[in-house]
Amino acid sequence: MRGEAYPRRHRPRRLRRRDVVRDLVAPPSLTLRNLVYPMFVGPGDGPAVPISALPGIERISAGRTEAFARTLGNEGIRAVMLFGIPKSKDARGSEADAPMGPVATAVRSFRTAAPEIVVFTDVCLCAYTDHGHCGILNENGVDNDATLERLGAIAVAHARAGAEFVGPSAMMDHQVGAVRAALDAAGFSEVGILAYSAKLASAFYDPFREAEDSAPSFGDRTGYQLDPRRPLDALAAFERDAREGADILMVKPAMPALDLLARARERVDLPLAAYQVSGEYSMIQAAAARGWLDARRAVPESIEAIHRAGADLVLTYFARQIATGWKGA
Repeated sequence: MRGEAYPRRHRPRRLRRRDVVRDLVAPPSLTLRNLVYPMFVGPGDGPAVPISALPGIERISAGRTEAFARTLGNEGIRAVMLFGIPKSKDARGSEADAPMGPVATAVRSFRTAAPEIVVFTDVCLCAYTDHGHCGILNENGVDNDATLERLGAIAVAHARAGAEFVGPSAMMDHQVGAVRAALDAAGFSEVGILAYSAKLASAFYDPFREAEDSAPSFGDRTGYQLDPRRPLDALAAFERDAREGADILMVKPAMPALDLLARARERVDLPLAAYQVSGEYSMIQAAAARGWLDARRAVPESIEAIHRAGADLVLTYFARQIATGWKGA
């Protein structure tokens, strides 16, 4: 084991350390125990900022996340995925691993105010770079290996702040192995990895890019996100990420990739996640606002379909509405 590239990568007990983690990856049902609430954290301590493309979702200031964490805990939210919005951007995304940056600050707030909530963090560079791409650039585009080093540093920074799981989402080759190695080398072998294994190039991400101010300034991300026309690439990615030490494997977006989720369920034994992304959320919200469908029925139906296809846990912006019984919806 000591001679392997990523030593001690298989640690099944990461998924058994706490009751809330065990519940999170247990066989699915439409309950809060299987839902993860994605949230956006910005700098400073100002009031929450509504996101027009995501009705009902706001950017929360890092300085106010402790109070927000208590609110989520009181509502019964069991897990969150944190996305950061930096104060400033540069070519290498320097703020992504800043110890006092929005995500690290928010992680510490959750650990203090709502320690029962499982904290996942997104590990990427698109929101932090001035060019909007998910990695470090060179003369040929995104530099895969240089980006791996940055992803490892970001993951360690989040782990140091107290994150229980990190989610490398830049779609660089071997990002899971690099993050696992960085965490182990820094003494964080108990921190788990939620792998964005099948993150497809998709039109359903557009509202998220407003929320994160992360649209690329040139080109697009099809050079590194998966081509949805090539399902075998996605299935190979699941198996590769499992070998490199992932603890949970994810499909994104959920609805357009239910077939991949089902096929992955037949091939891998790890817990599977699916991200009901911003476009899926906004689509239902827009139709409901016009009286074209009943969101109270459509949302459970959509999430149950994701579970039925094979997901053990679902990341969804509807988690709070489900938690509060649609009060104010």
